[in-house]
Amino acid sequence: MTLTMQAYLDKGIKEIIDEFPPVAGVLHRYDIGCVACGLGTCRLKDVVGIHDLDPEAETALMGGIARVVFPGREVALPAIERPARAKSGEAAYSPPMKKLVDEHKLIKRWLALIPGVAQGLDIATESGRQLARQGIDFIRGYADRFHHAKEEAILFKYFDEDLDIIKTMCADHENVRAKVRAMEAALEKGDKQALAENLRAYRELLTEHIKKEDEILYRWMDRNLTVTQVGELFSRFREKESEFGNVPREFEDFVCQLESKYR
Repeated sequence: MTLTMQAYLDKGIKEIIDEFPPVAGVLHRYDIGCVACGLGTCRLKDVVGIHDLDPEAETALMGGIARVVFPGREVALPAIERPARAKSGEAAYSPPMKKLVDEHKLIKRWLALIPGVAQGLDIATESGRQLARQGIDFIRGYADRFHHAKEEAILFKYFDEDLDIIKTMCADHENVRAKVRAMEAALEKGDKQALAENLRAYRELLTEHIKKEDEILYRWMDRNLTVTQVGELFSRFREKESEFGNVPREFEDFVCQLESKYR
C-alpha cells in the first residue's frame, strides 16, 4: 500500500519536528527557519505555501520529509494549493508592499550605521547625548510608529493574525520596543556599554526581521490579496502617512547626515 503525507499537512511543524527531529535538517536545506521560531504552530502546508518554493524544490522538500517520516517506504506526495505564481517580468511587490519595502531601505541604512555609532558613543557631552537621542527617536518614530504601525493596524488585519509568521513579526516589534526602553534607561543612567549593547542587539533583530518580511511575508501576502484589497491597502497607507506630515523626510535627513559623518 502506498502511504501518503496528506495527514501531516495539517499538523503543526514543531509537532512534526519533535516527533521526527531530522525534519529540521530538511527544512534548513531550503532556508526555512522553523526550528528557530519561538512559536511553531504553523501547519506543514502553511510553511510550504508561505515560502513559495518552485515546484521542483517543493517536491524535493516534501520528498525529503516523507523519507524521514516513512523511511524506506513508498510515499505519495500531496499537491499543495496556492495562488498562481507571478509571471516573469511582473513587479515583485504590489504598490502598498513596495511602500513598506522602500521604508525598509531607509531603516537598513540606519542599521548599517549602528556599528560606527555604537563604537563612537559619547554620552559625556550634550552633543553626544543628542546624537543618541536622535537615533532612539528614529527607531521609535520612523521604524515603529510610522512603519510597524502600518503593518499591525492595517496590513495584518487582512490576514489570520493567529498565523505563526504574523505572531512572530509582532513579537519582534515588541522586542524592539523593549530595546528602545532599555536604550533610554541606559542613556539616562549614563551607561554607555548597555546603550551600545542594546543598539547592536536591535540591529541584529531588525536585520533578520526585515529579511523575513521582504523575502517571505510580503510576497506571500501579495499572492493572497485581491486586487480590491491591494487598492484599499494603498489608500489606507497613504491616509496613515498623511498623519505624519514631513516627519519621514526629517528622519531621512537625519540618516543622510549620519552617513556623511561616518562615511
